Amino acid sequence: MCGITGIINHTGEPADESLCRKMTGTLVHRGPDGEGVYASGSVAFGHRRLAILDLTEAGHQPMISSDGNVILVYNGEVYNFPELKQELIREGYHFRGHSDTEVVLNALHCWGSDAIKRFNGMFAFAAWLRNENRILLARDRYGIKPLYYYNSSDSFLFASEVKALRQHPAFRFGVSEDALVEYFSFQNIFSDVTLFEGVKLLPAGHFIEVFPVRKVKEPVCYWDFDFQSTPVQKEEALEELQRLFEKAVERQLVSDVEVGAYLSGGMDSGGITCVASRQFKNLKSFTAGFDLSSASGLELNFDERERSEFLSNLYKTEHYEVVLKAGDMERVMPELTTHLEDLRVGQSYPNYYISRLAGRFVKVCLSGAGGDELFAGYPWRYYHNTVNGYNNGFADGYFKYWQRLVPDHLRESFFRPWLRERIDYDRPAQVFRHLLNNGLSDTKDPKAFINNSLYFESKTFLHGLLLVEDKLSMAHGLETRLPFLDNDLVDFAMKLPVELKLRDWQKMVKINENDLVSKARQFKSPSTDGKILLREMLQQYVPDNYCNGHKQGFSAPDASWFKGESMDYIRKFLYQKDARLYDFIEPSVAFKLMDEHMSGQKNRRLLIWSLLSFEWWLRMFG
Repeated sequence: MCGITGIINHTGEPADESLCRKMTGTLVHRGPDGEGVYASGSVAFGHRRLAILDLTEAGHQPMISSDGNVILVYNGEVYNFPELKQELIREGYHFRGHSDTEVVLNALHCWGSDAIKRFNGMFAFAAWLRNENRILLARDRYGIKPLYYYNSSDSFLFASEVKALRQHPAFRFGVSEDALVEYFSFQNIFSDVTLFEGVKLLPAGHFIEVFPVRKVKEPVCYWDFDFQSTPVQKEEALEELQRLFEKAVERQLVSDVEVGAYLSGGMDSGGITCVASRQFKNLKSFTAGFDLSSASGLELNFDERERSEFLSNLYKTEHYEVVLKAGDMERVMPELTTHLEDLRVGQSYPNYYISRLAGRFVKVCLSGAGGDELFAGYPWRYYHNTVNGYNNGFADGYFKYWQRLVPDHLRESFFRPWLRERIDYDRPAQVFRHLLNNGLSDTKDPKAFINNSLYFESKTFLHGLLLVEDKLSMAHGLETRLPFLDNDLVDFAMKLPVELKLRDWQKMVKINENDLVSKARQFKSPSTDGKILLREMLQQYVPDNYCNGHKQGFSAPDASWFKGESMDYIRKFLYQKDARLYDFIEPSVAFKLMDEHMSGQKNRRLLIWSLLSFEWWLRMFG
């Protein structure tokens, strides 16, 4: 796990090695164990190393093939590298170390861009194929590892984080209007733009080719999600799911440093920790809890420490906890925003704190992310449009559901007058429909709409969670591994029939995630549904009451804190008309929406978090 950077000069002028080193130096948190820079002609690559596999100099990067034709900078872990290594040895390749980096290097030398489809893991890399005079940049199937690029008239720049790109004199700061309207529609960005004007995020499952002094091609999709139910006997599916799950966890335990695990009170992280604890005695586990003394309603169930402590005792892990309280968000916002850079889903400061905790003890930590999106863990999201309203009705209803922040009637007045004339208000709907249509296999079967929803959420919501997880774990030199996103397990999950994921798939349920308290009755009803086959399989590792309990997300009681102990902080930063964000957003509209939260009329916790995040983003980067 590392940080990568690069400069490719379109003009043919020699790439500045010292400038590349300066860019690379901004990523020291991603790779505190070493640095390397390679420059030749118009190309320069930089690398910061977090040593996980092969701690010797044999794992140093940039890495160069034995004949000098391939130069690689690579961030990630390819877990099937032992199998690929044996195949490459049969092809006549020799290895001087035992890192997965060297396997990726020789695989690209042997198979070119076709090698990317063979990799089972998480990665972002750049490889200079010198004999073809092209640079190949690629990102893993699911988007676990980020890769940003900035293409100016003179240079093509790439990096694991935007802060590295900002060191280059070609970079010009600006706020992307396209990204801004997406973010304040979805609390996420679904396309390849970012809030930094001109900076793009290479889409998950894509690669891009750059030819020095010639051209930059459009990104090419080499893999995509495909949820297509295939008939299967439940007993056979249950047995295969268990086999693939254990194989995925064991595959991701490969490491030359200590591995730990996040352990919430849920079944996904519990199952992973159980399997991992069989391999490692005294496995370290980590949980974040919340002080609920000022919480109310459903938020009173948000602290899962008691459940995680029970599981820790069951698996005999060495367990550590951090307890978050009102005020912890305020303390961390500047540092959090600096590391996050690319604003995405949800209140992410609890992720920052638990990553910091884990990073004090281990370099690698297992996470249960991905299970919900693959096995239908959010049933209230899928049901509300599966019975009534196919075709445009489905798309329209689903679009309105994912507009998480600003009510329809205030969408245009939300931005300042100068910006209203420039914003394309149709863009969010166009981006949304493009993604939704790509996953649509049938226009009549309601089960197809559920698969369509799973496709959409894997491409958007999961992707946003993965970006947040990468940035906030790597802020502490911590590599997060995700066994549920093992290629074989994902391929199996996508083929499972809807009936093995959802019990009540024919029902229509409408739930507003912004309003969990007043919608408690409806929320509680479907929360024991979803992940049906996965729940049954995980009973091999986790007590029945954990597998068959209500769905519980990882969230702080912000709805209460924002109108209670954090109110003064919010008023200080968001109720001042000279705040930076009001260069773009109409203050009167923002005040009106926040007032509705403070008075208890509406739960606007998501909007308040987004406003705070944007204000801090402008302060840290503007």
